[in-house]
Amino acid sequence: MTDIAKITLGDTTVENPVLKGTVGPDVVDIRKFYAQTGAFTYDPGFTSTASCESQITYIDGDEGVLLHRGYAIGDLAEHSSFMETCYLLLNGELPTGDELGKFTHTITRHTMVHEQLSTFFRGFRRDAHPMALMCGIVGALSAFYHDSTEIHDPHQRMIASHRLIAKMPTIAAMAYKYSVGQPFVYPRNDLSYTGNFLRMTFGVPAEEYEIVPAVERALDRIFILHADHEQNASTSTVRLAGSSGANPFACIAAGIACLWGPAHGGANEAALNMLREIGRPERIPEYLARAKDKDDPFRLMGFGHRVYKNYDPRATVMQKTVREVFDALKVNDPVFEVALQLEEMALNDPYFIEKKLFPNVDFYSGVILSAIGFPTTMFTVLFALARTVGWVAQWNEMISDPAQKIGRPRQLYTGPAHRPFVPVDQR
Repeated sequence: MTDIAKITLGDTTVENPVLKGTVGPDVVDIRKFYAQTGAFTYDPGFTSTASCESQITYIDGDEGVLLHRGYAIGDLAEHSSFMETCYLLLNGELPTGDELGKFTHTITRHTMVHEQLSTFFRGFRRDAHPMALMCGIVGALSAFYHDSTEIHDPHQRMIASHRLIAKMPTIAAMAYKYSVGQPFVYPRNDLSYTGNFLRMTFGVPAEEYEIVPAVERALDRIFILHADHEQNASTSTVRLAGSSGANPFACIAAGIACLWGPAHGGANEAALNMLREIGRPERIPEYLARAKDKDDPFRLMGFGHRVYKNYDPRATVMQKTVREVFDALKVNDPVFEVALQLEEMALNDPYFIEKKLFPNVDFYSGVILSAIGFPTTMFTVLFALARTVGWVAQWNEMISDPAQKIGRPRQLYTGPAHRPFVPVDQR
């Protein structure tokens, strides 16, 4: 028997079915609430609203749980690869060896971009932010790949998904190269997805680029950890854009634009800037005291999370990866020493333990990316690269859902009521 939620508004009581997911909180179905009562619900930021039904990612922020298709993020980051995780998100199951080989081959053969796209870059200022380039170039893909824009054709949708996953590292590397004035480096089909990206980013035509295995693995883990995160702002943007019937390239460009916001994709950059502000390990106690002072505007960036009220499950993997990268690259930088000591001191401080302000994935990822050699302007680009698979998986799921309608949030209007127009000479 279906549970019922009774809602009373004035003299009217309505009954709405309660939907139950596989796990997680129940959801009150209020789709008919306006027709029943003539009233809207009010939920700024949609913090208490389920905007869709999904089988892709589950988060329990109180318990620190993140599952992709039922698999714990820690298990995927520890034992899987980004390509395998991409297959899982797109298809719902982990691939067999043959399936993974075919999928990897398909993605590898799509990594090249149309040569005319390189001319697009020259239209941007040389000091343009790489995310500005990403928004423009990814949106422009729809002008080159007309054979995969029919959203009601499952085959075309999958081709578009493969193209976006494959071409995003190439476009991201080109954005970096353009920003530093170096020639573009073409992809190589004998390298891994992540190794190829590292070579296209840091390699130069005059010499062979050596891929450090620990760095390649660390970046692959970062990609896995950022692949999808349920109905966050950028994913919701992709779904909203897609609900209008927009082509997939335009939808992903919209997601990139949303991710660019500092409250969403810029958190790891903010965390690294904070570490640079602290500067030296001996200054950590001063900043910890400031973080505890409610009258001081300083806040520890990279600690706590809007969703996770417990330890961020992605941070556990990153904590180990930081040390692997530092050891492999023989990092000797006071900023990185600040990160390690700040982490230890905060994790043992009763104030932060009581408030559950644990280091999150952004605290570690920014430190790792900086150690590898990425400038902070590239951090959000890397986030977009990794999140593309989540976006296309969510977009595909939305398009396949027969119950999906064009997104149309309503509002609480507080402006003027109807008033007569006054001619300009009488005002």
